[in-house]
Amino acid sequence: MSIQWFPGHMTSARKKASETMEFIDVVIEVLDARAPEASCNPMIRELREHRQRPCLKILNKADLADPAVTQAWLNFYNQQAGVKAVALSCKSPSDAAKVPKLCQPLAPHRDNNHKPLRMMIMGIPNVGKSTLMNMLLKRRVANVGDEPAVTKSQQCHQLNERMTLTDSPGLMWPKIEHPEDGLMLAAIHAIGRNAVIEEEIAAHLANILLERYPAQLAERFGLDVAGMDGIGVVEAVAKKRGCLLKGKGGEPDLEKAAMILLTEYRAGKLGRISLETPETREAMLKQAPGIPVDTSPLNQ
Repeated sequence: MSIQWFPGHMTSARKKASETMEFIDVVIEVLDARAPEASCNPMIRELREHRQRPCLKILNKADLADPAVTQAWLNFYNQQAGVKAVALSCKSPSDAAKVPKLCQPLAPHRDNNHKPLRMMIMGIPNVGKSTLMNMLLKRRVANVGDEPAVTKSQQCHQLNERMTLTDSPGLMWPKIEHPEDGLMLAAIHAIGRNAVIEEEIAAHLANILLERYPAQLAERFGLDVAGMDGIGVVEAVAKKRGCLLKGKGGEPDLEKAAMILLTEYRAGKLGRISLETPETREAMLKQAPGIPVDTSPLNQ
């Protein structure tokens, strides 16, 4: 299944972001720690590299991701030129408070009242940009919701006398080149439900869990996962949770079971689980037909 999702307002949002990039010093790119590269918008990289802007990559929702995998991603990103990477939970006030201090060394020439440090928060939908904005300003200035594309326009605020902060709408890119990325983005709820089929997303998620986290999957749902495939897991969840279609002789309600699996994964109820590692990413790119691959850390 190839997933594409590019709501109309994102075209104007990209144009506005390109214009604003000229007047900011540091890009704060918020990623989802469970799928950092899948949630890394190539358009953002192009925009900031065109203006030669340094980047603080925040692997948000780190409390939901596998800590060992997150460390591997931090090592990967911190080898890249002009990039500093950190793992945080933007819902934590103490974590969010670290962000301005991490940005300052990336633009040391902007550190006084006459030359305030100008930062812009960017990222794909539903990775926690607005949550970070609200935490930094210590008040609710950005709408927050567990749905993609809640923020529709830019907002600029003065953080203090030496720093300004611009929030931007979640940006997707027009074409997701790798189907695997679309599936991972749907699993972490970065793509609107109108663009996906939950049963297929849940089955894909289940296949990852079977391969890398079978014990956590088995424990959460009380399953014997030996010999199962992804759709088999969804069917088993339906039976365990009593998801049956009315008037269908006990036939499992796969849509309802899929939503249970996805919702509980997103909430961290299966444990700390990452959907990709630097190694699985490299393997996926090598298998992609007809798409040039450069997996060196400095290519980004």
